[in-house]
Amino acid sequence: MSTQQGNLGRAGDTQAIPLRAWSVLAASTLAFMVCFVVWMMFGVLGVQLRTDLGLNSTQFGLLTSTPVLTGALMRLPLGTWTDRFGGRIVMTVLLVVCAIPVYIVSYATQLWQFLFIGLFLGCVGASFAVGTPYVARFFPPKRRGLAMGVFGAGTCGAAVNLFVTPLLLSAYGWRFVPRVYAIALLVTAVIFWFASAPDPGAGKRGGSMLDAFKVLRDPRVWRLCQYYSITFGGFTALSLWIPQYLKSEYGMSLVMASAFAAGFSLPGSVLRALGGALSDRFGAHAVTWWGLWVAWIALFLLSYPATDFVIHTIDGTASLNLAMPVAGFVALTFVLGAVFAFGMASTFKYVADDFPDNMGVVTGIVGLAGGLGGFLLPILFGVLLDLLRVRTTCFMFLYGVVWVSLILIYLSEVRRTPVVG
Repeated sequence: MSTQQGNLGRAGDTQAIPLRAWSVLAASTLAFMVCFVVWMMFGVLGVQLRTDLGLNSTQFGLLTSTPVLTGALMRLPLGTWTDRFGGRIVMTVLLVVCAIPVYIVSYATQLWQFLFIGLFLGCVGASFAVGTPYVARFFPPKRRGLAMGVFGAGTCGAAVNLFVTPLLLSAYGWRFVPRVYAIALLVTAVIFWFASAPDPGAGKRGGSMLDAFKVLRDPRVWRLCQYYSITFGGFTALSLWIPQYLKSEYGMSLVMASAFAAGFSLPGSVLRALGGALSDRFGAHAVTWWGLWVAWIALFLLSYPATDFVIHTIDGTASLNLAMPVAGFVALTFVLGAVFAFGMASTFKYVADDFPDNMGVVTGIVGLAGGLGGFLLPILFGVLLDLLRVRTTCFMFLYGVVWVSLILIYLSEVRRTPVVG
């Protein structure tokens, strides 16, 4: 960076943030939240559809994760289009176009139809790659961590889905749900257009697919992909998986299971703003590193399945039962959701700081990695459950992934960089 650019950056850090920036942030967060509600709706609808269609665990995992796949794949092109055409235009078009497949879901009757339509519906998940660079351009570097955290709190759509979708489903049937959400997308598009502002970076950064291949040469991009595939991928996968887990493991109704599942999704969403502020204060690396350690401990405790021990004593046999109570499960998943939120926010603090001139492209690449994690994990959860017949295998698998990732982060960063801000 040149001296002139550095001076401009420092001056920008001290400037008062205009009202227009906050309006853009609010409108973008609303749009992202509504998109996330739609993106996650199969996590609740899928529980009912699993019964109606007679799906096994692997098929259920495929059903819930199919929209996540296209949401991941579309992040890269939408990120480059945001650099070229501006976030205001791209986000509005995305909201309007995606309302069509969402509405068509209400007419599906077979698994292949849900999977096919889900591929198009999943494009709403790419809204994050649009909003992140768009919002960041309205804020100075030292406030971007907070701005990214507030915008990222739009993932509270996962919790909104867990509260609203079961109520709509119980009252009016599952086919009513996608129709309501299609209308919600259109209304949100109108609100977003009038509450947002033209993108100051539109047409100035000319992102392209070639740019994406160029930035892939930077090892920092691969490390960010690794972090986000764990934090966002794990958050997305568990948001889709936990409702049916609670229903099966604890015999809850769908409404109650979804409400308890919000204990994971809600902190995993609203605490992203706090994660962004912590990243501004202590640095993105410290927040990511220590957050993964907390996640590793929580996943270790969640991994242990319900077990009966038979103990032979001098007076005969005694039995000991070990099982995770509902309160313990909710508490641990709350902690897990919180540290995933911190990790998601800290990852994009990295992006904003390290790649200010290629934010759209890098956001798309990193978002793609996170989305692919969110796509693959539910399928793997289903396969493991069908093979091993132990419900906690989903947490066992994540425990192993986080442990390997901690080792890799230590080897690549911790030995070279201070772990405190």
